[in-house]
Amino acid sequence: MRPTGKLHLGNYVGALQNWVGMQEKYECFFEVADWHALTTDYADTSLVKESSIEAVTDWLAAGLDPEKSVIFIQSHVPAHAELHLLFSMITPLGWLERVPSYKEQQENIKGKDLTTYGFLGYPCLQAADILIYKADVVPVGEDQVAHVELTREIARRFNGFYGASKPVFPEPQSLLTPAAKLPGTDGRKMSKSYGNTILLTDPEPVVRQKLKTMVTDPARVRRTDPGNPDVCPVGDLHKIFSDAATIAKVNEGCRSAGIGCIECKGWAADGIVKLLNPMQEKRKKYEENPRLAWDILEAGTERARKAAGETMDDVRAAMGMSLEYEGPK
Repeated sequence: MRPTGKLHLGNYVGALQNWVGMQEKYECFFEVADWHALTTDYADTSLVKESSIEAVTDWLAAGLDPEKSVIFIQSHVPAHAELHLLFSMITPLGWLERVPSYKEQQENIKGKDLTTYGFLGYPCLQAADILIYKADVVPVGEDQVAHVELTREIARRFNGFYGASKPVFPEPQSLLTPAAKLPGTDGRKMSKSYGNTILLTDPEPVVRQKLKTMVTDPARVRRTDPGNPDVCPVGDLHKIFSDAATIAKVNEGCRSAGIGCIECKGWAADGIVKLLNPMQEKRKKYEENPRLAWDILEAGTERARKAAGETMDDVRAAMGMSLEYEGPK
């Protein structure tokens, strides 16, 4: 995950919630992708380190366990850069130019010069992030499937050139993770760029105040008008955060105009607060002593360096570029 500071509910239901479950089934590597943050925000790096700490603190508060998973910062494992360089030597430009997000982000991100190699080549760096740990599966949403396919193509091409006796890299598969539709307070997708988020760190009064301003079913103009929770952004929140009994009350009360939107929003806030309170309680110890999170990152980075180093030994040997002298004595 790119470090963008404190996380919001969209980050949680879109990725973090799934990650917490995966660590019970897989050997997981969770990376703060700080070099990736530079692909669009290279002009100002002043907040990258602080944002990395904030993100990891949210990960830990949400339930990532450093005893079960490797949690680390990308730039602290230099082998990622070395493998990225080697991959860049064999990756055709056409492969990078046809990645769907390349043109899409150039059109949608305004006010930044994205005509850099780093921006064009970031899927190549992403491939290095994945393959340096010889990953079998990569948890992604639909929008990232193309990146994993490119990673497979790069692995296949590398193995074709250098893995004649034994493939160096597996061809990882996309592990499509369920991600509920989570609207922001304005009804659009929850995103920091829209300013419509509920942060995992928002205290209860802030959560309730934000929900009071949330848009609802546009057909419900007056309190006496019946509504449809299936087309209401607040209804979407209930489907994710409320229990079955509350959802039943919402469905019956909204469709019959038996409840008002303010009451409905209050029930949605109840479910969100119930989720956030334990996270915020767990977060306190890291806020009171930020060194704890940094120590976890340092320990995770050491484990990542070891695994990455073993892969790079295999890579150099396959390419005939081993660090050991192999000639006659």
